[in-house]
Amino acid sequence: MSVTSEATATWSGSLVEGSGEFALESSNQGPFPINWKARSEGSTSVTTPEELIAAAHASCYNMAFSNALAENGTPPQKLETTASVTFIPGTGITGSHLNVNAEIAGLSAEDFNRLAEEAKAGCPVSAALAGIEITIEATLA
Repeated sequence: MSVTSEATATWSGSLVEGSGEFALESSNQGPFPINWKARSEGSTSVTTPEELIAAAHASCYNMAFSNALAENGTPPQKLETTASVTFIPGTGITGSHLNVNAEIAGLSAEDFNRLAEEAKAGCPVSAALAGIEITIEATLA
């Protein structure tokens, strides 16, 4: 069975002076504003495509890592992942860095690092981002 997810975006005006918004179909959330200034300079009040990619990457990674850990017989008590997606105007998206903090009982540091790397490679969002560098920093509590 396949699942198709949707978001709808609108835009008015030129790239620099214009603005838009998007809404998430699944949760009826939005509209959320978007604009070039936030994307090229950063913002704490307006989201960007890269922030949405970061949310997708962190969420997908946690699912992939949780599954790998459960299959290993060491399900996590907690996984917290921050994905930092870098955008350079004129160049594009250049990388995604996963910063993972995990609480897992009974797992060696060697197995933890191996499973963390395997989950990074096996995460479907990582596969979709294959054209950029994906790095990981994983900490076992």
